[in-house]
Amino acid sequence: MTQPTILVTGATGRVGGSVVAQLHAAGVPVRALVRGEAEFPQGVRAVRGDLGDPASLGEALEGVDAVFLVWPFLSAEGAAEVIDAIGKHARRVVYLSSAGVGDGTDAPGDPITAFHTELERLIEASGLERTALRPTGFASNTLGWAEELRATGAVRAPLPQLARPLIHEADIAAVAVRALTTDTLLGARPLLTGPEPVTQERQVALIGEAVGRPLRFEEITPAEAAEQMRAAGWPAELVAAVLPAQAAMLDHPEPVNDAVERITGIPARSFREWAVDHAADFR
Repeated sequence: MTQPTILVTGATGRVGGSVVAQLHAAGVPVRALVRGEAEFPQGVRAVRGDLGDPASLGEALEGVDAVFLVWPFLSAEGAAEVIDAIGKHARRVVYLSSAGVGDGTDAPGDPITAFHTELERLIEASGLERTALRPTGFASNTLGWAEELRATGAVRAPLPQLARPLIHEADIAAVAVRALTTDTLLGARPLLTGPEPVTQERQVALIGEAVGRPLRFEEITPAEAAEQMRAAGWPAELVAAVLPAQAAMLDHPEPVNDAVERITGIPARSFREWAVDHAADFR
């Protein structure tokens, strides 16, 4: 019997790339959706396509049994057409959602939560077998500090004591692989977290330990941070949403659980481990 093929979208990103690598290592036939040139391990087929153009997905979806879906846009516009295209070929979707989606009883409070909520709704309505992964903040988001740390040895940001249970992309991927290759998570929406909250100030210190030189956190005001974000090209709606959401976490911190270990059998990696794994990115 031929083993089913899995299509990974977002395959050049941190989570999608880790899903590709773990599926390939397990001997599962895997196909990577790409918009341009990209390198993958021998045996991984890269196929051109764009989630922004559902008509371009036919070759990538041909013969596919399951799809790991990473939505790359800030709205759900066009998502219904993409999910319809997936449904014509595959039987299962594992969607990379967000912890912010919650139980769906409240209206989404920011654009990111809004499009994740709508994607989950569309996938549920499609009748496809489904799993929605709801991770807390990605440890890999701290890669946004890399250039500044290399240049100045410091991160200038607000909220040094903001503590989050950031999750390693390899742990999200390990859960995704379980959802893609077994039936254990069918219909589930697991909240996935790192093993413990770590403050932003401590995150910088741990990156410093990993690269072998002292790094520091320099606190700035939220207004200064908003100006930095706008200058870096952040959309105005995200600037308006992200900083207040982060500030709210000081009084209402994200939960911590052992879902990664319960699902995969291996404890979630710590931020210290993540920093060691990515030390080269900060050097």
